[in-house]
Amino acid sequence: MKALIFAAGLGERMRPLTDVTPKPLLEAGGKPLIAWHLEKLAALGIREVVINTSWLAERFPQTLGDGERWGLSIRYSYEGATPLETGGGMLQALAMLGEAPFMAVNGDIWTDYDFARLPREPRGLAHLVLVDNPPQHPHGDFALRADGSVAAESAAAQGSSLFFGGGQSSGAKLTFSGIGVYRPALFDGWRGTIGDAPGADETPPRFKLAPLLRAAMARNGASGEHHRGRWTDVGTPERLAMLDETLRSGAT
Repeated sequence: MKALIFAAGLGERMRPLTDVTPKPLLEAGGKPLIAWHLEKLAALGIREVVINTSWLAERFPQTLGDGERWGLSIRYSYEGATPLETGGGMLQALAMLGEAPFMAVNGDIWTDYDFARLPREPRGLAHLVLVDNPPQHPHGDFALRADGSVAAESAAAQGSSLFFGGGQSSGAKLTFSGIGVYRPALFDGWRGTIGDAPGADETPPRFKLAPLLRAAMARNGASGEHHRGRWTDVGTPERLAMLDETLRSGAT
């Protein structure tokens, strides 16, 4: 299995820290955020990693090199000065990821989730790791059914009792962690799904991944799991400082 790390974001909410350093290269616990992922991927036995880049793209090979120090082979998918969003970025990276299912993870998160739990062959087009809703995202993204499938709507919205939210209220939506396994076939007919969304007709196309995931969910084509451990979306300097303090104290 190959892996994709999303690292092309502009990091606007992290300024001034991201004026000179891309967000995934900001340090927490004595190492760049992205290095935590690279270590876990290498330990899992993954050898080929694609990193998509845009803002301060040159800093990634300067800092990470070709991945040799982790026993990895890193390739970079440069998206230009304007990031292609999650969908467009993943679509462009498919040429490097090949035809088999691949793992993808956001470069600006930290988690104790064990990547070895991810299925090498998802039963549908995608398998998503969901977490409890953080304070900055209280309404969540997707709901998890008792059979392990993922839905775009909560149980209340569908009038169903088949959903569960683990530690949260039954049927509530959970937050997508930014960790998942995908089949390239998720992008079959993507233009028809995206429609006239802004950026979809550009070259290369720029669009979000969420509409493709919702379309797969509507066909019962997405599975998921609820990670109840530690997870942080490092979206502000304050959250980065809190994570750094926690990691340095060893309280993980």
